[in-house]
Amino acid sequence: MRLEIDLDRVPLGSGPTPVRELTELGSSRGEAPVWIKDDGKYSALGGNKARKLEWLLADARRRRRSTTLTGGAFGTNHGLATAVFARRLGMRTVLVLAPQPETDHVRAQLERLRASGAEIHIARGLATSFLLAAWLTAARTYPGLDLPYLVPPGGSTPLGCVGYVRAAVELSEQVEAGEVPEPSHIVVALGSGGTAAGLLAGLRLTGLRSRLLCVLVSDVIRMESRSVARLARRTLRLLKAHGVKVAAAPLAGTLKVEPRWIGRGYGYATPESERARQLLAEREGVTLDPVYTAKVMAALLDLNSIGAFGRGPVLYWHTYSPAEEATGS
Repeated sequence: MRLEIDLDRVPLGSGPTPVRELTELGSSRGEAPVWIKDDGKYSALGGNKARKLEWLLADARRRRRSTTLTGGAFGTNHGLATAVFARRLGMRTVLVLAPQPETDHVRAQLERLRASGAEIHIARGLATSFLLAAWLTAARTYPGLDLPYLVPPGGSTPLGCVGYVRAAVELSEQVEAGEVPEPSHIVVALGSGGTAAGLLAGLRLTGLRSRLLCVLVSDVIRMESRSVARLARRTLRLLKAHGVKVAAAPLAGTLKVEPRWIGRGYGYATPESERARQLLAEREGVTLDPVYTAKVMAALLDLNSIGAFGRGPVLYWHTYSPAEEATGS
């Protein structure tokens, strides 16, 4: 199916992103065949940030906003993507950042954020301080009617989620073309919830029967299955209001949130994620970051080893791009 919708979009990447079976994992894969949708190849800054920002920044431009305002932790890929893509479109970005565990990756990301040209402000914590700090920054810096365009952390609004509805449509077309078998399960990281909610809404629209397993990687913005389903329903209402025919099929039973692989919490690697990271690099040439995608793969492999996905196949939705490590402009 095609997603015909009367909302503005500015292209920031290109698809379809590739799918392939991870055949070199051998017995380490577990019971069901494991496939990957390498969505990190959507843009130089990955897939799950660019796909959402295509709709959000288009809306900002439609509203004639000259500045975007967003935030995240010190290692935020969303903040970097917003700053880079907004600058390409002639907009400034204000970032409100909160501390997270300090690693080499986080230190390097802070340098990339500084090099992006964004105006950076530091908040004490992410969960409660972002909105207050953001609006205080806006009030102090942009008096009158020249308000910035506010993008929540992760771009996880119904409009941002449309990017991953479109990605689910892309997957359905690949299934129809025989490029990948219809997955019994799709496994994806769960942070701010926009990627998962968009995929959930997209599964409803396309009729794919895949169940969505969301591996919790953040305990800062605590997401549960009800939160993801609620955001998916809001996304479907937005689509319906803009010309998309939405079938009345239930979302219940198609989504599960798995919290057991988060370890010490957001930003901390785990022994399981390190093993998964090394395995995918050595066997498949896939780069996982230690605190997001490696935790997802660790969960997938552990669950597949006990037959949790049945005969499968299971599709790992890969959102990370190694190009993120080299992008700061």
